[in-house]
Amino acid sequence: MVESGAYLGAISSSEAPVAAAAAPTVLVLHDAPYGSERPYNALRLALAMAKQADAGPIAVYLLGDAVGAAVAGQRTPDGFYNLERMLHGVLRAGTVFA
Repeated sequence: MVESGAYLGAISSSEAPVAAAAAPTVLVLHDAPYGSERPYNALRLALAMAKQADAGPIAVYLLGDAVGAAVAGQRTPDGFYNLERMLHGVLRAGTVFA
C-alpha cells in the first residue's frame, strides 16, 4: 500500500511539468482587400492575438487578390479601414508573406 503524499514528495520543484509553448497561428487570406470583410476580420484577429502574452508566432499569407492589401500608399474612402496600416501592425508582431 502506498502512503498518502508519498508520490508528491517524489517530484521536486525542478522536475515539475513545464507548460507547452503555444502553437503557431497561420492565416491565409485570398479575398480582395476591399469589397469583403474577410481580410479585415482576419487581420483584426491577428492583431488581437499579437497582443496576447501567451500567443505563439503568427504568420499571415496573402494569396491572389489579397496581395493588393500590401500595396503602399492606399487611399481609402472616409470611414473605411486601411489594410495597409493593419498589415504594418501585424508585421511588428508576426510575419506577412505576399
